[in-house]
Amino acid sequence: MKYYLAVDIGASSGRHLLGWREDGEIKTKEVYRFPNGVKEADGHLTWDIGALLSHVKRGIDEALKASTEISSLSVDTWGVDYVLMKGDEEVLPCYAYRDTRTEAVIPEVHGIIPFDELYARTGIQFQTFNTVYQLYADKKAGRLEGVTDFLMMPEYLLYKLCGMKSHEYTNATTGGMVSAKTGQFDTEIIAKLGLPSHLFQPLQKPGTKLGTYKGIQCVLCATHDTASAVEGIPMEGSEIYISSGTWSLLGVKSETPITTPESMAANFTNEGGVGYIRYLRNIMGMWLINRLRDELCPGKDFGEIVSEAEADSFDEIVDANDKSFLAPESMKDAFDANLSKKPANFAGYFRCAYRSLAMTYKKAVDEIESVTGKRYHSIYIVGGGAKNSFLNHLTEEASGKTVIALPIEATALGNLKIQMI
Repeated sequence: MKYYLAVDIGASSGRHLLGWREDGEIKTKEVYRFPNGVKEADGHLTWDIGALLSHVKRGIDEALKASTEISSLSVDTWGVDYVLMKGDEEVLPCYAYRDTRTEAVIPEVHGIIPFDELYARTGIQFQTFNTVYQLYADKKAGRLEGVTDFLMMPEYLLYKLCGMKSHEYTNATTGGMVSAKTGQFDTEIIAKLGLPSHLFQPLQKPGTKLGTYKGIQCVLCATHDTASAVEGIPMEGSEIYISSGTWSLLGVKSETPITTPESMAANFTNEGGVGYIRYLRNIMGMWLINRLRDELCPGKDFGEIVSEAEADSFDEIVDANDKSFLAPESMKDAFDANLSKKPANFAGYFRCAYRSLAMTYKKAVDEIESVTGKRYHSIYIVGGGAKNSFLNHLTEEASGKTVIALPIEATALGNLKIQMI
């Protein structure tokens, strides 16, 4: 029997899953799990890429203990972040997307290329952490001098395993520099911003074979985790999906990019998929819940949190996508600043967060139907958030759509599916 290994890394944790085909289905077994998270260094938020690589290798060793017959492996992670390289040497620190270093340069970028032009060319929504702003901040700080490569996070990890540098299409599209028309880096954007052209190599599609690690073929899956998640959803027809994790990614599959002024105003994004466009919006997601838990009741069981939130009566909501929630020192304080009254207890904060997420989902669903001119009937929810029956009920109630919750490792399944193909 052939086995395949998916290394799926999110902003708060990573996991290694062995996969194989049995009775026409993909079966999985988790062999390793590890924590992940941003680190503060010199006033900035960074990734410990050394620790990440160490965990990736350790997990592969655990997989080899479980099965010596592993045909291939691949890595997926969150988007937009990258590692700068000078030959084989990393340029450190490796900044995390929640760091605020881009805020000072965004007006300058938009002075060179107005955002409506950026959107018309790439179809990528405005986010302060888009790769285009991060690289321009690096340029202004002199960090690009002598740099030979920039590798998105999963491609960096694959390079450290097999020695081959690569640039995968779905992940590259998250950064705001890939042409929606050609599916390759937009050379005009790069030239206008004065970024080194040699950094932007031709993009490779999911399924591309790289080198080997310990006798295992390394392959590019859809290395952006949401792209793999969408591939892993057993969806009937074209319906709305939510990949619910640290972020909630709500969208639909589209045959072509939608870069109209109406789409830009609604802040939808056109990210690369496997033979289609992932037309979606980033919503703050379980980040709100996790940070509230860390601050208000560390270690408390999520089941208890959900039950208490459901029983509480606090009825005010916030805009779950307000920028004040992106990286606050205190998530509780961020909620307090957006509320007219404070909840009487901890449960009220969680109830507010869940209800706010559901209403933000509803708004996104309404806008996606308005922009596409299509009516959708169902919402498929995958990822960790799919296990939350209270949030699923609130989403169904708010949106008027049938919610189909699939508490599966959709990202790992999509990663494995591409390897198997």
